Amino acid sequence: FTDELMSQGLTKRILSLVSEINVTREFERLQKERGLGNEKHRKEVGAKWLLLSFPHSLSCCQSSLTKDDTLALIGHLETMTAEADGSLDSVNLALVMALLYCLDVSFLEQGTEDREDLLQALPLLTERQYVSAVHSRLMDSQPWKLPGLQAVCRLAWALALRALSQLPQALVEFTEADEALADQALLGDVFLFMKEGMLGCESCGQEEFYIRRIHSLITDFLALMPVKVKQLRNRADEDARLVHMSLQMGSEPPSSLRKDLDHLMVLIGEFYSKDIFGLELGLEFWCPTESLQHTSLQGSYLGMALQRPPHKQVVLSKFVRQMGDLLPSTLYISYLRMLKGLANGPQCAHYCFSLLKTNGSHVMTSSENGVAGSPVSWEHFFHSLMLYHENLRRDLPNPDTSHYRHPPLRGITQRELEGLTAFLQLLTTIVTWSENARLALCEHPQWTPVVVMLGLLQCSVPPVLKGELLHCLAAFGKSPEIAASLWQSLEYTQILQTVRAPGQRQAAGIEVELNEIESSCEEYPLTRAFCQLMSTLVEGSLPVNLGAGLRVPGFEPYLTFLRDAVFLPFPTRAYRRPAEKWEVADAVLEVFHKLLRDYEPQPSDFVQEMVELQGEQVPAHKPPGHSIMFHLLNDSPMLALCLSLLEEGVRQLDTYAPFPGKKQLESAVLHCLCLLDLALQKEVMFMDLLRESQASLLVSPLEQLLQGVSPQTRRADHIVNIARYLYHSSSNPEAAFQSAKILRHIARYPNIQMRLVGDFTHDQAVSEKLMAGFVECLDNDEAEEGIEKDALKKIARIQHETQIHILNLLITSLELKTPNLALYLLGYEVKKPVSSTNLQDPGVLGCPRSCLHAILSLLQRGSEKRSGPLLSRQAPHLAELCYQVIYQLCACADTSGPTMRYLRTSQDFLFSHLQHLPFILPSEYRFLMSWLMKTAAIELRVTSLNRQRSHTQRLVNLLLDDQPHTQHAADGESGMEEQTRSVSGFLHFDTVSKVRRKLLSVLDAIDFSQDVPELLQLDFFERTQIEQVISNCEHVNEQGHTVCNVKLLHRVLVAEVNALQGMAAIGQRPLLMEEVNSILQQVVERNRVRRSLSAKRHALQSWRSLVETLLTACPADLIPADDRQLIIRDLLLDLHDKVLSEDAAGELMPIVAGAVFTLTAHLSQSVLSEQQQGAGLEGAASSGFASIANSALHLILRKLLDFILCTGGGFQRLRAHLYGSLLYYLQIAQKPEEPDTLQTGKSMWERLTAPEDGFSKLQRENLAIIESYGTALMEVVCRDACDGHEIGRMLALAVLDRILSIDRQNQWLVYLCNSGYLRVLVESLRQDDATLQGLLTPQPPLLKPLYIYESKMALLTRVAKTGQGAVELLRCGLVSQLMECQVFDMIPDMKSNPISNLSSLLQQRLCLSLLGRLAGSERERLLKQAEMAAPGESAERREEMEVAMQQVCANIMEYCQTLLLQSSAQAQFSICLFGPSGGEPAGRDAGRADLSSTLPSVAYSRAPSLGLVLYLLKNSAADFFRFHQSHRQSLGKLQSLEQLPPEELKELCQGLVSGPGGVEKISSVQRSLLAKRRLVQLINNRAKLLALCSYVIETCLFVLWRHLEYYLLYCTPTDPKDSLLPGVSAYRSRLGDGEMTERLTQLQTEMATGFGEALQRKLLEVEGLYSQVRSRYTFIQALVRRIRGLLRQPKI
Repeated sequence: FTDELMSQGLTKRILSLVSEINVTREFERLQKERGLGNEKHRKEVGAKWLLLSFPHSLSCCQSSLTKDDTLALIGHLETMTAEADGSLDSVNLALVMALLYCLDVSFLEQGTEDREDLLQALPLLTERQYVSAVHSRLMDSQPWKLPGLQAVCRLAWALALRALSQLPQALVEFTEADEALADQALLGDVFLFMKEGMLGCESCGQEEFYIRRIHSLITDFLALMPVKVKQLRNRADEDARLVHMSLQMGSEPPSSLRKDLDHLMVLIGEFYSKDIFGLELGLEFWCPTESLQHTSLQGSYLGMALQRPPHKQVVLSKFVRQMGDLLPSTLYISYLRMLKGLANGPQCAHYCFSLLKTNGSHVMTSSENGVAGSPVSWEHFFHSLMLYHENLRRDLPNPDTSHYRHPPLRGITQRELEGLTAFLQLLTTIVTWSENARLALCEHPQWTPVVVMLGLLQCSVPPVLKGELLHCLAAFGKSPEIAASLWQSLEYTQILQTVRAPGQRQAAGIEVELNEIESSCEEYPLTRAFCQLMSTLVEGSLPVNLGAGLRVPGFEPYLTFLRDAVFLPFPTRAYRRPAEKWEVADAVLEVFHKLLRDYEPQPSDFVQEMVELQGEQVPAHKPPGHSIMFHLLNDSPMLALCLSLLEEGVRQLDTYAPFPGKKQLESAVLHCLCLLDLALQKEVMFMDLLRESQASLLVSPLEQLLQGVSPQTRRADHIVNIARYLYHSSSNPEAAFQSAKILRHIARYPNIQMRLVGDFTHDQAVSEKLMAGFVECLDNDEAEEGIEKDALKKIARIQHETQIHILNLLITSLELKTPNLALYLLGYEVKKPVSSTNLQDPGVLGCPRSCLHAILSLLQRGSEKRSGPLLSRQAPHLAELCYQVIYQLCACADTSGPTMRYLRTSQDFLFSHLQHLPFILPSEYRFLMSWLMKTAAIELRVTSLNRQRSHTQRLVNLLLDDQPHTQHAADGESGMEEQTRSVSGFLHFDTVSKVRRKLLSVLDAIDFSQDVPELLQLDFFERTQIEQVISNCEHVNEQGHTVCNVKLLHRVLVAEVNALQGMAAIGQRPLLMEEVNSILQQVVERNRVRRSLSAKRHALQSWRSLVETLLTACPADLIPADDRQLIIRDLLLDLHDKVLSEDAAGELMPIVAGAVFTLTAHLSQSVLSEQQQGAGLEGAASSGFASIANSALHLILRKLLDFILCTGGGFQRLRAHLYGSLLYYLQIAQKPEEPDTLQTGKSMWERLTAPEDGFSKLQRENLAIIESYGTALMEVVCRDACDGHEIGRMLALAVLDRILSIDRQNQWLVYLCNSGYLRVLVESLRQDDATLQGLLTPQPPLLKPLYIYESKMALLTRVAKTGQGAVELLRCGLVSQLMECQVFDMIPDMKSNPISNLSSLLQQRLCLSLLGRLAGSERERLLKQAEMAAPGESAERREEMEVAMQQVCANIMEYCQTLLLQSSAQAQFSICLFGPSGGEPAGRDAGRADLSSTLPSVAYSRAPSLGLVLYLLKNSAADFFRFHQSHRQSLGKLQSLEQLPPEELKELCQGLVSGPGGVEKISSVQRSLLAKRRLVQLINNRAKLLALCSYVIETCLFVLWRHLEYYLLYCTPTDPKDSLLPGVSAYRSRLGDGEMTERLTQLQTEMATGFGEALQRKLLEVEGLYSQVRSRYTFIQALVRRIRGLLRQPKI
């Protein structure tokens, strides 16, 4: 592709544009046409101009230009000009590099694999005309506008010719001119131009291609032209002699002196001292002379220790050594600078150190001073340094003099000063990179560099030299061993005066230097170097006893100096060099940053400790970090200056203009941001400890201080200024990272969020910048995860972390009340209701690009490809947070509508991402799928409720379909094939091979196994104590995971190791530290395991939510019943297979159990629905039960029972779900409720000979499977039924009840009795009695005991229904236990006790204990009262009440009948229960509720009137016909269900669907099923009422007949059996015998009236309609005939 572009004239086009385009003129045109935006846009436009020639140079790096293009490029370079400082701009430098790469033949000596191919393709070798044209053009004597550039091109061409001359097919006529070209290049000051013109360009050191080409240019010159190098050295030696002679003669040096070698050395030094890519190209100049055992110290071309280095490396190494031999004084400084550049790197520094050491080993004692050998050696350097120290310390200034000034220098000339500075810089470079060099130099007994340099610092030398000395000391201080002694030396020499001698009038030391010398000179090299020294030394541990004995020990004097003398005054000082202002700020803030970073608040920091000083007790100093925290948590000058610096920084950066010290300002701003971030991190613990210590310090939370008013702008814009750094994330990624961290800390506080929204939106321009800053950070394509130390990788990682913090900020804010920062950043309304937001794509309707658009862009990348979203693979944690933000927006009630509407219509987000599930990720990143599945569940729920059927069906098909995926049409609508398939079902068998359902694939991706770290193997530490320490270091992180703070644990363990005393402990310290590392590794692994488990739990929970939503919320007709059963089967079997595997983690079992419970419930309901649709199982095929095979059901049951057993003794709460699942499963085999048609049933013979139906068969097989598990299952269920959690006990009791009901062999009953569990249940009734009594108090506790008691009594009732069970219950003393229960004697307060509202049946039985209430209008009042109490459940509640009252009436009448029969078989000897009054109760038609008015006869007789029985008889007969009519109507509706109108169907479903509008939202098929279920309920309810009414009629007739027979046939006023008739005798005692006779006559008259022909016909009709089939036929007829005969018979 690039070759094609080049052939189309790209080179000439670029050159013409570069020549023609005037940047200033183009900017003016854009400005005129309004094509320029803000400053950032202007900078970006300018950057595009600078990038114009860069692709061309890159192309030339890969392939050469043609002859015409090369000549055109040379022609352009001839007219090129430089900047004002002599350097090239980026565009011109790129073009120069393009030409240099065209003339590059360095591959010839490298021996690469493609060398032969390159030889064939290189025009220099294949095209003679090319070489001729280029040669003649460069040999042209016509000077260029930049002679230095012409010299560079000539040198490159000369080196190319020299390299080509070594080839067999060399072009001799051209290659012989290489010497002449090189001479011309040297005459043009080629090396000077390379240093000033090329290295002076900022972009030169930022491109690796440029660096490598300049490196090859330099090394090729030294290697290919050694004669020319020799000539340069000879010329330099000759010039040095001339200079020396001129100095001796006192004349000026000749003007014709050349400095080519000097320029070459300086160029090498400058070029190799900058190595931002860590290439360490300078290694090629070092050739080891000894065998090196360590691979890290070998040269770049060394494969083995003794391997012969390449020839070029030998030549370059020889150049370095020979240039130092007999070095003339004029080249001394240049050579040192060259060595400084070549020592830049760990291996280079080692070689340079060895060179200087070797040079000093050749000692020649040639003078009386004994100065040794080569002037470029350690020996010479340090000997000279000691001589300077000895000479200068005699002239130490007196600090008591009135003016502290440097006297005239008698020992150091300017030339010597430059030499010392060059040596110190070389020394600093070597000891910075090489730790071996540091230690070797410090431990040398004669040189003692640290002591000598500290001594020189006390001498009268210029600040510049002192600065270099401090820089060198800082380099030595990188080793902890040296730093410890350096602290004490600093304190001893009083470089910073921390102790003032008695009588001393004036301060001394560096503070005086700063205030009097540096300030007056307006240059601060000493202060900057001192700050660097402090920065280096504080990286290690600060000595606690620093200065002990002479002052209060500690770092406080140094911190005070840095803060009060350096940092606070720095904005007001004068600076000769503007950049130095920011250099000072950067240096001192770096020290503050490190001190606060290493500080951890301790309780001892807040207790005022005292130390003894010269016999007095004085307060001890606090740690420096404590002091910095105190100043940052107060409205102090330090905090104010930090905030002012942040404001100044963002103001300068917003100009997008270069200015002196820009990098230092950015670094200082970064340190300020880090200080604020660290303070926010540590302030909670700091303030907690301060509060606990009750110290007198006053501090304020930093987040409140940041809301203060800025003195510069008079606005509260500190946080806004911090957020504005996000706008500069491309140029300052670290500042943006810290800004995001600070905002994330602040966003945790709800009260600040509302203010932030106002501050962020107050100014429209600032608001747009802030939004653009957040979006730019999220949109960054270069961000990526990783821990690489490479510079570019580090920036990418920082950008990635910035994205993480911004997303966490959004997540935190979304959890707070509106308005919050997240809504503003995500593009929602903050000044209007959030739900009114109308989200659009960026640019549509003026909608700006928001963070939501950026998040969606991140997630959508790659989603259209088969491999899925790129972000999920490249940065799974970032993707997880993006999905979480989307989920939170969908889950929040205010944002759900706009968000889901936008995602659905504009993005098709969910479908495009769900189709790529499951993502293949490490286990700790399973959260990524979790948020997506939870969002999908919400989408399914919302679209189902809103009846967006196509969206719901599309997602359901995607998740549940097991057919190969078909591509959807372009418009998103499903095709005819898909519609047909959705109708016929997902699971029909055809020739197409099936695929695994998406839901099952997601489940497969969740690994249930979890590797658990091994136990700690400890030799020194005590295991229990270590575990206790680990638990103490645990905390709950932001994600809710309990993890151990590894850093805190490390500090605790290291402190424990450091506290050990004795030689034995010191000797074992390495072993102890090794064990500490093993403990830390173990804890890291534990944290990983916990995160992994948490991710798996979350993923499984989300999967369960999605499954439950699919089965519950989606319209039922989207998944047909048969498909639904098979889907549930697959899900259940897969779930059980995963959870029952041997390595399944127990932490996942509760979620699986909940899912199993839900799935089993839906399986049961699905089977029930299918049966109600007519697919009943009477005579079903033996292969299956409904649509699911019996074998599948059996497999589900076996796995369910295995799951119960595998939980063992624990997990009782988990088994509660499994017991519920088991109950739902056993419910499948229960025969569904059939309508009672009141027709004649099958005969006994028909029932005995009928074939076994599907229900009975499945029930029998289920029982066989349950019994196959033996006593193990029985033990678990019985144990859970007797003890444990309340819900688990209730469900275990229900399981026992259900199994006992189908266990015909009574195996479970036998085990229950033999194992003693039945006795335990019976004996526990005594405890239940006490708890139930507590429930009857006015304010009872929880009602759990009542529910457990009901479950227990239901089980005991089930046991008592069998003969064997009844015997066992009697043997266990059940009757006596119940008799001892006192709760039955208590009557609850019905007005205040909530149990009366919950146990309605108990209330009705207590309230309706009197028959009169049920016989009169009181019944209607009670029914209306029940309807008012629960209006939403009026229909079902009224039916239950009617059945209950009829049942009570039947029970009372049965009880009366039993009493009559038990007293005597003959009427004349039986007792009388009702008085001889035939009048019906008064007011029965008035509807009055008062009992006394309803039953007036009760007022004077304890026995109720016989008229009450007659009244009950009439009402029961009337009720019978009413119920019969309702039964017949409901039966007719059931038989013609399909013809019922929709309104009637809705009315029938109303009682079975909860919620407003619930009936409207269900499908027509579901509505028919519910209506059918409701009609069956009504029919069976009416059948039950008819049976009760019939029974009441029969018992009433019997009681009435026995009483009338006695009263009218056997009762006389003087009957001797008065004692047997308590009611009658009492009645007669108030009446005389005559009156009694009259009353019996009236009874006969009243009864004859009430028991008239109409009532008799009704009763006979009842018998004809009902009793002929259901009861004793002709029983009513016989009783009616007898009563009629009694009433007609005259009284005897």
